[in-house]
Amino acid sequence: MSGNDTDLGTLDAGRLAELFRSGDASPLEATRAALDRIERFNDKVNAYVYVDREGAEDAARASARRWGQGQPLSPIDGVPVSMKDLTEVAGMPAREGSLTTSEALCDADAPPAARLREAGAVMLGKTNTPEFGWKAVTDNRVFGATCNPWDTRLTPGGSSGGAAAAAALNMGVLHQGGDSGGSIRIPAGFTGVFGFKPTFGWTPQWPPAKMPTLSHIGPLTRSVPDAARMLNVIGRYDYRDPYATRGQPEDWGVDLECDLRGLRIAYSPDLGYAEVDEQIAARVREAADKLEELGAEIVEIHPGFETPIDIFRRLWFTASLEVWSQCDQTGRQELDPGLVANARHAENWSALDLFRGYADRARLTQRLEHFNQDYHLLMTPTVPLEPFEVNHEVPPGSDMRDWEEWAPFSYPFNLSQQPAASVPCGFTDQGLPVGFQLAGGKFDDVRVLRACHAYMSAHPPRFPAVPDPAEYG
Repeated sequence: MSGNDTDLGTLDAGRLAELFRSGDASPLEATRAALDRIERFNDKVNAYVYVDREGAEDAARASARRWGQGQPLSPIDGVPVSMKDLTEVAGMPAREGSLTTSEALCDADAPPAARLREAGAVMLGKTNTPEFGWKAVTDNRVFGATCNPWDTRLTPGGSSGGAAAAAALNMGVLHQGGDSGGSIRIPAGFTGVFGFKPTFGWTPQWPPAKMPTLSHIGPLTRSVPDAARMLNVIGRYDYRDPYATRGQPEDWGVDLECDLRGLRIAYSPDLGYAEVDEQIAARVREAADKLEELGAEIVEIHPGFETPIDIFRRLWFTASLEVWSQCDQTGRQELDPGLVANARHAENWSALDLFRGYADRARLTQRLEHFNQDYHLLMTPTVPLEPFEVNHEVPPGSDMRDWEEWAPFSYPFNLSQQPAASVPCGFTDQGLPVGFQLAGGKFDDVRVLRACHAYMSAHPPRFPAVPDPAEYG
């Protein structure tokens, strides 16, 4: 990098674009800095399961030529990005964490990959996920477990755990995740990064997720402006997604510099039914006070619904049953036993059970949308507990059966299809990240991003140092 000794591997997309424009750095240098961080850190956390060094460097050279000619394709031209391994990228495999898939290279880009490629972003590779994204931790029989950069004995959450770990260590700048029940927000909370689930249909995907009407595509980044930059690319209509809708903001970051005056935020410490670790509760309450200091009106109140875990399970377990039913006997033996257990549970349900689940889902959505007529945003913890040991679906020693029991704050907003984000807000006494969730009414994404940015600007997050398992004995 000529005339500048800044470590390109630590910079955000906005700063990189400034350097590309001025000629003080090139996309090839930024890409090599990101690849260097992957080489240094990935063995410790297993965030990436596929890295395309040659393809990334070729794309970065092409970007450098465009910047040199003053003709970048977008503000993120040349910015290094990662894709979740559930997303198809031309020329890369999509193992989806499953022994039932092959190493064959995809021949087409899914919508987020296509939009990022058109914008000139440099695709570094694919990040780890549990099998088909079925659970809220990240381990599978193909690539093993992803570890938390803050303590590599612990899970980063999931299912976008690879993307979250990559974001925490800046192994690339913009990271694509997917969220069907908390899969962006949970790992963002566990790793101390920003994660955003947009309104359903505003970030198209194809092929569809295993439970398509729950799934949202979104960013995991170190900052809200970087998330907005990514959304300005992937948050565009694509005809291939039958659930895609129009009406996205022309600029997802249009209100980021607005303050919080005039915002009425409902703060619910536990939604009226969840159990929350004392330290998590304390950090989130402190964050609510800080939002109030920034000008928002904070009202402690519950939105008034009972836990929708049974509604979610009727949909989620039925999706697992569909996966199981499409496998032959060999494939069924290769599936994650937890996924199989969910599938076999759903075998006992009738079509009427599923139909009633959709009716209950509609009533929950109606209640939340009604609630948002009185409150602009709803604030809760992101997750109610600290990260626990890797290779466990639930905290060891607990009496929990599956991940939905320890993630009560996330999946309600997949059922309602509303936008929601996880914002880092400090640490426990053990030095582990804590996050709070902000959710808004449908299509109120800009307002959610505005509030998240105001908080993170006033209270910048801290990111992990180089992970070293020896530190943990």
